[in-house]
Amino acid sequence: MGLTKQYLRYAASAVFGVIGSPRANITYVTLRGGERGRYIAVAACEHVFIWDVRKGEKVLILQGQKHEVSFLCPSPDGVHVAVGYEDGVVRIFNLLNGESNVSFNGHKSGVTVMSYDALGARLVTGSKDTDVIVWDIINECGLYRLRGHKDLITQALFLKDKNLLVTSSKDSFVKWWDLDTQHCFKTMVGHRSEVWGMVLLNQENRLLTGSADSELRAWDICYLEEGKTAGEPRLKKGKTLLEEEDGDQNDEAEEEEVLEERILSCKKAGSILREARDRVVSLTADSKARIFACHGNDAVLEVFTVLSEEEVQRKMIKKLKKAKKKAAKAQEDAGEQTAEPVVERTLKDEIIRLTNIKASAKIRWVDVLAGPGGELKVALLLQNNTVETYSLKTSDKNPTANKTARLTLGGHRTDVRTLAFSSDNLAVLSASGDTVKVWNRSTLQVIRTMACEYALCSLFVPGDRQIILGTKSGKLQIFELASGSLLESVDAHSGAVWSLCLAPDQRGIISGSADKTVKFWEFELIKDQGTDQKRLTVTHARTLQLEEDVLCVKLSPDHRLLAVSLLDCTVKIFYTDTLKFFLSLYGHKLPVLCLDITHDSTIIATGSADRNVKIWGLDFGDCHRSLFAHDDSVMFLQFVPKTHLFFTAGKDKKIKQWDADKFEHIQTLEGHHREVWCLAISPNGDHLVSSSHDKSLRLWERTREPIILEEERELEREAEFEESMAKGSVPVVPGETEGEAAPAGKKTIETVKAAERIMEALELYKEEARKLEEHKYFCEKAGKELPPPKPNPILVAFGNITPSRYVLDVIKKVRSSELEVSLLVLPFPYVPELLRLFNSYIQQGLEVELVCRCLFFLLKIHFGQITSNQMLVSVIDELKTNTLSKVCQIRDVLGFNSAALQFLQQEIESKEDVTFFADATGQLKEKKKRRRKRERAVLTIA
Repeated sequence: MGLTKQYLRYAASAVFGVIGSPRANITYVTLRGGERGRYIAVAACEHVFIWDVRKGEKVLILQGQKHEVSFLCPSPDGVHVAVGYEDGVVRIFNLLNGESNVSFNGHKSGVTVMSYDALGARLVTGSKDTDVIVWDIINECGLYRLRGHKDLITQALFLKDKNLLVTSSKDSFVKWWDLDTQHCFKTMVGHRSEVWGMVLLNQENRLLTGSADSELRAWDICYLEEGKTAGEPRLKKGKTLLEEEDGDQNDEAEEEEVLEERILSCKKAGSILREARDRVVSLTADSKARIFACHGNDAVLEVFTVLSEEEVQRKMIKKLKKAKKKAAKAQEDAGEQTAEPVVERTLKDEIIRLTNIKASAKIRWVDVLAGPGGELKVALLLQNNTVETYSLKTSDKNPTANKTARLTLGGHRTDVRTLAFSSDNLAVLSASGDTVKVWNRSTLQVIRTMACEYALCSLFVPGDRQIILGTKSGKLQIFELASGSLLESVDAHSGAVWSLCLAPDQRGIISGSADKTVKFWEFELIKDQGTDQKRLTVTHARTLQLEEDVLCVKLSPDHRLLAVSLLDCTVKIFYTDTLKFFLSLYGHKLPVLCLDITHDSTIIATGSADRNVKIWGLDFGDCHRSLFAHDDSVMFLQFVPKTHLFFTAGKDKKIKQWDADKFEHIQTLEGHHREVWCLAISPNGDHLVSSSHDKSLRLWERTREPIILEEERELEREAEFEESMAKGSVPVVPGETEGEAAPAGKKTIETVKAAERIMEALELYKEEARKLEEHKYFCEKAGKELPPPKPNPILVAFGNITPSRYVLDVIKKVRSSELEVSLLVLPFPYVPELLRLFNSYIQQGLEVELVCRCLFFLLKIHFGQITSNQMLVSVIDELKTNTLSKVCQIRDVLGFNSAALQFLQQEIESKEDVTFFADATGQLKEKKKRRRKRERAVLTIA
């Protein structure tokens, strides 16, 4: 094999510029026992950022892997947070150390909603694949999958005291599930369109749903006592009225109808009118369900409060008094006897509007937290990459919301359309529709933020003290970095300035615009009016008039040629000195959006909206090669300095590296979740920064790891094969019918690999057993003891363990959430040997709980084949006896230990005359008080 050209790998270094992705919700979290309402969790592409809203700092990053975060749900104890991803995976993170040891993989597409039960022992997840899955957090496995909805799941809630689940979906239905029997016992059909949100109020006796109209519908829930059957008479709840009447007779009939069921009955109690006219985007309530908030596609958040029964009664007494007074006055005027006034209790008397909060932009997600003293904290995630928090006193007569924090510094409000590196590789410039920011590359902190017009192109002036922006309005804006001020705004063009290029001699710039001109500008220092100090400006030197809009301009490093891409899909080459026409590069089917020239001025590469990249020679204008580069438009192209390697960015979310000499694809940088708009390469070629429609900026770093192209292609093929294998046919469980309930797990490449490892371990066990049989036979034949056979190297590596113990270790290493699916994939010929091994494990008392779990699952799915196999009758009989005795023995030990611990606790409490752990609780409270005092002192000094 000949010597190959060595390429170095670029690897992802950091994600910055994103405060909160609007794809996933915002939620309050507690961090290390800290103050409630101080920390919020938001998604940031594939990561989760924990922000301290008081300091405006990022305190923790929960690292993701590849797919975008789609939902967040903190656990009731505040120690963990469940994170759902777009590929259907759910990972449980520990907020104390930021690590994730538990992951669940059951959904085929993105997770849309998650909810814990009251104890935090179960987690329910809903997805775009219309399935609802209940997971066991403690055992780290899936319990069951619930099917029945026909569209995306929008909400799923556990009921606290009952083993029930209620789910809502875009299919306009709300379904009630009995988790004991795993079936849907009630479907509510009172909605005309999608149900977008849902909360439980009044100790879970009322359900409030938000749909595609301006109504919030309320449903009274009546739980039937056990032993009563459907149809028995029951007391009706207080009468309620609708706030506005429907003209539809069918809807009125549905509202009046009471659905009698075995477990509960629902009746429509009325509706609350929102001020917004569009659909409910999100609907959320605090932990005690006393306050709830909702919003539409606008910037107004509507906050409502649910009155307690005492407050409602007081209100009704006042209302009755007022009605009596009015009736008495009417009686006096009329002079005749009237009937006693009757006041009916309506939904308006129970739920009242608290206030409206106007945010600075469209709201995407909201979370509310009720604090002590009637304080309500509200966190808003806005569409424009901003987080705002508000505080209000609910006990006030007319509560008003006060803005307590606004996180904006760490990101742009709109998409970044241009990037540039400083000449010393240390600073990165990013500009969007309203601001330009300069970042420190090593710390990723914002150095300067300056207001600007809609920027389309940018560059650092030589010396890195000033920057120049080309704007959509046709202006060139010059900023000074030291003061962060706008030095000058030059009316350069009558159309958008699409491209800026620094002259190779660094004495000026060239600008290309939609007004069909290319203009040459020279740097000049002039005296500032009012001060004697000199400042930078640009003076117009000459103009090149063209027939089409200019999309991109580039000067060759030898200052000889000027390349201009036009709207007519061609690239024109001119001589720089005389501006005479030299070459026309044509062949692209759509306009050329980007181009670049190599450092030796021999090759020009052009990227077009037709998804192709063409490599041309600058001597004769011949096309060396046309490469199909991306699956969508090529948005940016740039050569790595002093090489013939170049990077392209496309609307297909990918960044690719190419070799312009060998016309080979070197590597693909995947990470962005939306269209990539632009990129910039540092002058030394060690760093690359890119911007995307997902609001994120990503830094990529050149490593010392070499890339071997053949290995890269092989890895890509392996990844494709593994993906196709995981998407293969779902294994069928014998006896399972296509009903409402199904197994929670999903066949993935991890479960297939786990099954293969178990099969390999069983093969090794059989091979070692065969060796021992042969050794025994030869010893008997020889009449003397022969040296034992050499053990398998794998067993030696694991510390000379027995083959049976090795099989158990392999099973133990399979993730708990993947164990059932791995056993489901396992072919039946391996099962008899596994059952014999399980018998020996139980007899020895090894991992009895795990072995029983595997045993019961295998008996369930292979019941027919096992019972019809005469060879396994004795094994099953032994298993029955040993399992029952061993499980009873373990249960007795656990019961004895539990009773002993309770006795010890009582002894300690009676001796010391204090409650157990009371001292530790008191010390923790004192510690928290001291910490709060220190924080207040720091804030006072600041």
